[in-house]
Amino acid sequence: MPGMTATFQDATVSIALILKDDLPYDRAAWEAGLRSALGQDHPPLEVLVVDGRGPGAKLDLPADVDAARVRHLPGAYASRAAMYNAALKAARGDLFLAVHNDAAAVTLRQSAVQTLVMAALRTVPHAQTPPVGMVYADYERIDAQGNRRDIHLLDWHAGRLRDTTDFGAVLLYRTAALRELGGWDEAYTAADLYDLRLRISERWGLAHIANRYAGALYTVAAPAAAHNVFAYLLAGKATQLEMERACTAHLRRIGAYLAPGAHVRQVTYTAAEEARFRDCLASVITPVNQRPQFIGRAIESVQAQTEQRVEMIVVVNGGPADPTAAEVHRYMPGGDRYRADRPPVRLLVVDINNLGLCFNYGLQHARGKYYVQLDSDDRLKPDAIEKILRVYAADPTVGMVVGSYEVWTLDEQTGRLHRNEEIPVVTHDEWTADNGRNNLLRINGAGAPRSAHIKVIADAGWFGVNDTPQSRNYGEDYDLVLRISERYMIGRVWDPIYEVIRHSGGTDHSIDAATIERNDNAKDTMRLEALHRRRALNGAH
Repeated sequence: MPGMTATFQDATVSIALILKDDLPYDRAAWEAGLRSALGQDHPPLEVLVVDGRGPGAKLDLPADVDAARVRHLPGAYASRAAMYNAALKAARGDLFLAVHNDAAAVTLRQSAVQTLVMAALRTVPHAQTPPVGMVYADYERIDAQGNRRDIHLLDWHAGRLRDTTDFGAVLLYRTAALRELGGWDEAYTAADLYDLRLRISERWGLAHIANRYAGALYTVAAPAAAHNVFAYLLAGKATQLEMERACTAHLRRIGAYLAPGAHVRQVTYTAAEEARFRDCLASVITPVNQRPQFIGRAIESVQAQTEQRVEMIVVVNGGPADPTAAEVHRYMPGGDRYRADRPPVRLLVVDINNLGLCFNYGLQHARGKYYVQLDSDDRLKPDAIEKILRVYAADPTVGMVVGSYEVWTLDEQTGRLHRNEEIPVVTHDEWTADNGRNNLLRINGAGAPRSAHIKVIADAGWFGVNDTPQSRNYGEDYDLVLRISERYMIGRVWDPIYEVIRHSGGTDHSIDAATIERNDNAKDTMRLEALHRRRALNGAH
């Protein structure tokens, strides 16, 4: 690389630290971070202290700190991006180490810089990968009670498009690469780091230093945030729009952007096909395993639909001994809850807990024109199917419809349900007509409830049956939506037509770190495959 030294020990490093009035930790912790930066086995050329306390701010350093290697950059900075750009402008090192210590105290291990430099500069003969432009590393987190936990990050690949992907708080860049890209984009206040990472990845390699045991490069003193499937809602609309803009720009640059209306086809039926749906328009398909206490409520929500040309197909995947099957029989002919004047309930039983198997098996037996999602512990609003059908009727290019939902909680002591008013109606605003299918690559969910033409599902290749890497009863629906969105419009119902019911046995409760990692790997692999398909659709190479 022109201008880059050939050996590790000769590489010069500039380290950037943030100093502000509103740091969420005390000055002693900040000074500990500064000492850790100065005390490296591979000494930095300089530590750049970007001081946001104003142009006249003074930097008073403890007597034991080598002030000669500290460069003070006071100013009135409008954003985080502006602060790091000031450091980049002043930096004299071959490599630029950005320490994101604005949200939590960060302390480097003594050999951290040396390890990062090696990852950035070592080359593999005849490798077909670009030079490394950014290095990130596993770290250790200390919570408010002093508990320590290793944080293992995911290896980079182009499908890691989620803006929530953790790259840690210490990032090493080639200074020349940053300057070539123009540094951090100051048009962003929230998406600056996300945007820079995407732009770096388009021209350079990203290296990940993993930790097996005692190998974390640094420590972050911050409480761990609990896993929250609604975190993106709480981030705020302005933040979401920034992230969308950064992701969309990236997709344009790499040839994977789908322009409004591009590659869209109509869904057509012959007269003979339409005649088959005279008595049944929609098939609600519900896989279930060991949930006899919930399935009745789901069934009753289907039978209460204002549009009665529906059927309920319950696929019990726990085998004949699963008690859920007996509960379903109560709603079938001969059962104590059977009503001949209500939509029929059909039961299929398999003995393999594989969601894709259940969906595809149910679709093979479906009499309806459309598939409608309903999880076994949730409910459809009474007008859900009626509103979904209106969207299909209005536009023949709509292959799938995504609705909106409310979040309810089950009181497991009383059995009563109450609406979670603190969570607004989840309307999936990211599903815009023009850009929803591009934004889908950034968001970790595909919206709920979902409905699709059954023939469109077949055309898109059906549900996966855990045959996608890392997919273990997770993401098969997201993958299908990705594929459908590449060829059809996604219609919307903005009114709440579904009730997600939270309870202690729900799949979004108490998810351990290993499961979260596996799930993220599964969806990111699906995104990577989607990028390849989209580039092929656009004729990109």
